[in-house]
Amino acid sequence: MKYRTRGLIAAALVLGVTAGPAAVPAVAGSPAAVRGDTAESSAAVKVDGDLDVKALRAAVAGLPDTDATAALVRVGGTGGSWRGSSGVHDLPSGRPADPDARFRAGSVTKVFTAAVVLQLAAEGKVGLDRPARSYLPDLLPASYAGVTVRQLLNHTHGIPAADMPGKNVEDWYENRFALHDPRAMVRSATGKEREFVPGTKQHYLNVGYTIAGLLIERVTGEPYEAEVGRRILKPLGLRGTYFPGTDPRIRGPHNHGYQSMKLGNGTTGLRDVSVWGATDGWAAGDIISTTADLERFMKALFRGRIVRGPLLEEMFTLPGKDVRDHGTGGPASYSVGLSVKKLGGREVWGKTGGRWGYNAAIAATRDLSRTLVFSVNSTDAKGQDVNAVAMNVVVAAFGEPGQ
Repeated sequence: MKYRTRGLIAAALVLGVTAGPAAVPAVAGSPAAVRGDTAESSAAVKVDGDLDVKALRAAVAGLPDTDATAALVRVGGTGGSWRGSSGVHDLPSGRPADPDARFRAGSVTKVFTAAVVLQLAAEGKVGLDRPARSYLPDLLPASYAGVTVRQLLNHTHGIPAADMPGKNVEDWYENRFALHDPRAMVRSATGKEREFVPGTKQHYLNVGYTIAGLLIERVTGEPYEAEVGRRILKPLGLRGTYFPGTDPRIRGPHNHGYQSMKLGNGTTGLRDVSVWGATDGWAAGDIISTTADLERFMKALFRGRIVRGPLLEEMFTLPGKDVRDHGTGGPASYSVGLSVKKLGGREVWGKTGGRWGYNAAIAATRDLSRTLVFSVNSTDAKGQDVNAVAMNVVVAAFGEPGQ
């Protein structure tokens, strides 16, 4: 496992750093920017058992570097608990990262959406095996009449992605304040031919959860955000968690996110992407939260306090063995709301999320003997490869993949 080193920060920033259209000073080499003494600044709440605190400290040491500008980590369970932070609040000032900061959690939103749909199923208002079109006949065409609610939530629906503006991060940056209507996105997706017969393959996409958000609104008669707030955020006291709507800013304390991209002068460098609209994500990926809130949510979810009884098992049940990944042909790994991986010999369930400048994750063993929540201000968020800092944190918490 290769950990971050301070020496990489110069390479990360010498190419230039910009905040929106205006340039800001490069900070390579400044004392504040190259801090990384997480062990001293973090709060070690409880340490015993098999928790590898040394590995966790090393995983986030030396930030900011080429891969990330900040990291916030919370690990818990029967083997011990640890909280750590590293990096900077923003590059120009070099101030230490705020360990209690809000951040964009991306597709972790899907877990909240799935939980609400399962609650509605428990109340008899939604049938998981009923066609989604029976709830949204004016939106879903007859060509997708066979898609069930469960298939929306476990990504076996066969509906392709909506057409969206931009082919790369630079294009998306130019359109960062564009407003995206969820109904229009669904119509764009369902206007195409299906990718496969529903229920036969799995393809992880946002569109199923966009439809699920609209289904929640149709069934309850209330805005999606209000239902999540009433059913989950308020009962659990998640005061640091909210939905941004059309506001492109992160309200309250937050560490700035930076993304590597081509700049106006033709060079490649880091651009401040903290202010960026998230309406393209909506019920599939726009939530803003904190590590403390996500940890509380995850523990409550796994303990059956949010989704109760047999319906909770939907979140820990993969599609049948015959269902393979649409792209790789490998085994399906997504359930309703969550995904599963083998790490350090343990089965770990959770969900990752990415927005430009930010990666986040919740993950735990089913019995909560080991839990992990993190936010990494990745400079390559939404890239094809897993961010190096994020991967180091996961391995430090659970062990190597596949073991």
